Amino acid sequence: MNSLGAPALWLSLMSSAGTLPFFLFTLPAGALADLVDRRRLMRVFNCWLACSAGLLALCAFIGKLTPAIILAGVFLLGTGFAFQAPVASASIPEIVGKEQLPSAIALGGIQMNLAGIIGPALGGLLIPLFGVSTVFATNALAFVLVLLAVITWKRKSVALDTPLEGFLDSLAGAVQYMRYAPGVRIVLLRNGIFGVLIGAIPALLPVVSLKVLHLDSVYLGLVFTCMGVGSLAGAILILEPARRRLKPNQMTVLAGFVLAVSYALMAVVRQPQVFLIVAALAGAAWTISASELWIAGQRVIPDWIRGRLNATHMMVSQGGISIAGLVWGALATTPGPEWALFSASAMGIASALTAKRWSIDFSEQVNLEPVVGTLDASHWKRITYCQALPRYSALDTRRIGRVTIETGGASKSL
Repeated sequence: MNSLGAPALWLSLMSSAGTLPFFLFTLPAGALADLVDRRRLMRVFNCWLACSAGLLALCAFIGKLTPAIILAGVFLLGTGFAFQAPVASASIPEIVGKEQLPSAIALGGIQMNLAGIIGPALGGLLIPLFGVSTVFATNALAFVLVLLAVITWKRKSVALDTPLEGFLDSLAGAVQYMRYAPGVRIVLLRNGIFGVLIGAIPALLPVVSLKVLHLDSVYLGLVFTCMGVGSLAGAILILEPARRRLKPNQMTVLAGFVLAVSYALMAVVRQPQVFLIVAALAGAAWTISASELWIAGQRVIPDWIRGRLNATHMMVSQGGISIAGLVWGALATTPGPEWALFSASAMGIASALTAKRWSIDFSEQVNLEPVVGTLDASHWKRITYCQALPRYSALDTRRIGRVTIETGGASKSL
């Protein structure tokens, strides 16, 4: 994109093009994840991703690659990831137990961080040596390999004890659940704020690296690699020891302050070697906050609606990153990248200071074990109580008819 002479705003729009599909499509994808065989969905979406990357490779090979085509290609790839991500995340509890869930999520984060380390470095090396078309073709081949791995997954069939909902009913059920689950709303709010804050990295890091520090593609890949190294170090060396000493909300607050400091340093540091260290620091803070917010979300979501609420979780966070691409990109154009980074730093401090108001510590005490009883001869009810927040209950709205539950001494008819 930079070699084609694209301005700073277009570089920032790369982030928006990749994350906007998450805002648009993840909720329908989550509904599909709860209604359709997840292995089949993952096969379809990996085929989509392979074709999208192959299309970019073809355009580059015939010399028709333009900034607009790149943005369109990134949007297509983002669409594939938007549909695949809720399906993949909803499949994790099928593979591991509740006790291993935090470790499994951390392991998934490590895998993503390793990809973040190898991918940018490999891309930065391959582009000067073999050209852009080779990089896109390699990406397409990688999706084919993932497709082959998905085909080998032997998923166990799960018999449902209630009739399947229709697609629109499934979406409405997710909205209704969030309405009566304040714990879920708190996690979603925190994720939206975090998405806008962390969106400064994909929006501004290429602008600062290419337009201010005047780095080449190899060094830009090294910047993202260092950020991946920091993320990996945070996941392996910091997360587990910190969890033994700190509450989840305290970890997100400290990570928010570290992220704010990182943004401020990015605005003033002009030595490439020091900039690499700052990028690693930001990567560690990103991983710590994202991991704790994701685990909090998993703890407050019951299994029967996990696909839809995981999708909502992604929709909110990725929607924040998409909005951030426009906001930080506009600030990078006028008044400049430095002011955009200082603004992001100020937002990081403000979000850390206000985190106590919407604490996620309650998620550690949530009890989602179902209680089953009979409404009448033709209906079954399943009410799941979230004990963490006083005076609140979360209702499983799956095919239940009319139910009256007690919420803090006051009855509410649903």
